[in-house]
Amino acid sequence: MILTPLAMAAVTALLSAILTIDDDATYYRNVIRKIKKGKIKFKGKPGIIFLEIDGLALNILNEAIKNGSMPTLKRWLDEGTHKVTGWETDLSSQTGASQAGILHGNNHNIPAFRWVEKDNNNKIMVSTGLSDAPIIEKRISDGNGLLNCHGASRSNLFSGDAADVIFTYSKLKNLRRFYSRAWYYVYSYPSNFARIVVLFFWDVFLDFASQLLHIIKNIRPRIRRGLIYPFIRGGANVFLREVTTAVLIGDMLDGKVDVAYVTYLGYDEIAHHSGTRDWDAFYALKKLDMQFHRLENARKYAPRPYQLVVQSDHGQTNGATFLQRYGLTLEDLVRELIPPETLIYSELSSNEDHFGQAFQNPIEDSKLYLKGRGDLVAGESRYIFNQAVRKVDEAPVIRGKVLDYLQRHEIGQAPPKKTSSSEAQVIVLASGNLGLIYLTEYVKRLTFEQIKAIYPDLIPGLVQHDGIGFVMVHSEKYGPMAMGREGICYLKDGTIEGDDPLTPFGPRAREHLSRTDTFKHVPDILVNSFYDPVTNEVAAFEELVGSHGGLGGEQTQPFILHPSEWNMGSEEIVGAEKLHELLKRQLKEV
Repeated sequence: MILTPLAMAAVTALLSAILTIDDDATYYRNVIRKIKKGKIKFKGKPGIIFLEIDGLALNILNEAIKNGSMPTLKRWLDEGTHKVTGWETDLSSQTGASQAGILHGNNHNIPAFRWVEKDNNNKIMVSTGLSDAPIIEKRISDGNGLLNCHGASRSNLFSGDAADVIFTYSKLKNLRRFYSRAWYYVYSYPSNFARIVVLFFWDVFLDFASQLLHIIKNIRPRIRRGLIYPFIRGGANVFLREVTTAVLIGDMLDGKVDVAYVTYLGYDEIAHHSGTRDWDAFYALKKLDMQFHRLENARKYAPRPYQLVVQSDHGQTNGATFLQRYGLTLEDLVRELIPPETLIYSELSSNEDHFGQAFQNPIEDSKLYLKGRGDLVAGESRYIFNQAVRKVDEAPVIRGKVLDYLQRHEIGQAPPKKTSSSEAQVIVLASGNLGLIYLTEYVKRLTFEQIKAIYPDLIPGLVQHDGIGFVMVHSEKYGPMAMGREGICYLKDGTIEGDDPLTPFGPRAREHLSRTDTFKHVPDILVNSFYDPVTNEVAAFEELVGSHGGLGGEQTQPFILHPSEWNMGSEEIVGAEKLHELLKRQLKEV
């Protein structure tokens, strides 16, 4: 007899936990009830919490507010406490460049998510590399970043010079800086871990449901996600989201953090695979809005006032991929346009910019950290280009290369399909619909005239392809040029020959390309896919439905939702470095 009521009580408790697992009232009863207001004395200066939604474009934010997915942000706007201001990213439109600019005020020499450093033994630098991110931050930091004064960095690529960091890629190898008192609030009640686990597996189920729904409804474009991806998504969309919110609440209740910056990764992750406007993506935004509501409520218990700012680092642009449209990758296209014996290496996935790398391939990443990618370079495969190449039709003379080719080439043997980056003569990289082609036998960046002499079919073949919007190269005679099938834009003075290939990419495309042309590690050939303003689509060089990294559409159109009293100036905000200046000024004025 006694077992029956005990079993009923257990079932009731389990169902109650599941049904209220994401309920605000339950959340605060458990998390906040142990906290006593006024732990420290108010210092007189409000704190600021920057909440970054990775990959959310301004237009889609407005749609999410309109369709009811983000009621908290809608209420802030309706009540007049906040305003939305759009801004424009640099090239490239991805987290590495944007966060370097926002957090450190310097994203110079970051041409893409990953790039080749030809003067560094052709090393491939990656924004999320465990060994590369600290190097990148050391280059861009002057010690006066956005978070240098009593700041906290949570789930970012770079630290902004904060002393308190958690899940910050540039500091991941320093385990001593991983500890923070704010962790207490993640484990402030015993069932929190179980709650996160249940939400994690629910998110895994949602992705399988999304895949099935896309197949049944024949939603296009779509990509094959596989069996492992839903768990990667659960880690980025649920685990980091929930831990980040709990840690931020801890920061606010402790009251010692003057400024914090955090990245919420879920929308970007889901939009990459489901699409920027898929129901799944809007559901992710709904869950993010719930986090903002919780942070808003936490302010009531904090010993000092905190201002909440919601912003994005870039957007995304939808579209079927380059491979889906044309049946070949960017590497395949390049291979068709150069001699068959040329060794090519490619990396055509930049999906790790939202920490997928940390969940998907930690073993391989550890190897890269210990060994260092690209450090082992075969000296025999590197040749210095003869500086005598000046004329367009004059072939270069590279001493030793012809004899090496004659002695080593095996008759009738096709070149290997795969080669290492250290052995490759050509490296092809991708960041969304932005492609980077490096001719790695030559230490210096090659000019248009030199490329024409070495690989005469390469540039014309790229330009004439339907999927290419433009390519940028640097001419010794004319300076940087953006070339399309129907015309050329001479970036130095804006002269147009034929039709301007940059017209679909916005009024500042020339400005962005001219700036990138000055970067130390700009590729020999920069490639951007087409952009169709009618369908609002690009063709990503990687297998993602929603993409970012290049020019074209909403990927370059993020936003900042800030307190109404902030003065963001009357000029348009162009570039992450400009946004950094405005935010630093605001921190001084608060």
